[in-house]
Amino acid sequence: MISTIIWLVGVVLCIKACLEIWKFNGDTTRRILLIILILITSWVGLAFYYFYGKDHLAEIIK
Repeated sequence: MISTIIWLVGVVLCIKACLEIWKFNGDTTRRILLIILILITSWVGLAFYYFYGKDHLAEIIK
């Protein structure tokens, strides 16, 4: 039961992060690569995005 809740939270956060990245202006190829990277790395990718990447997204996607 707890593992299902943790998994659902991870899915929701992944979708939210991917949508935020997609709405950002920048190179489409880099945006797609970032989205794929977050989806593949799951919780590690989410931690990177929410703790570091979200503030520096403009520099990463240029």
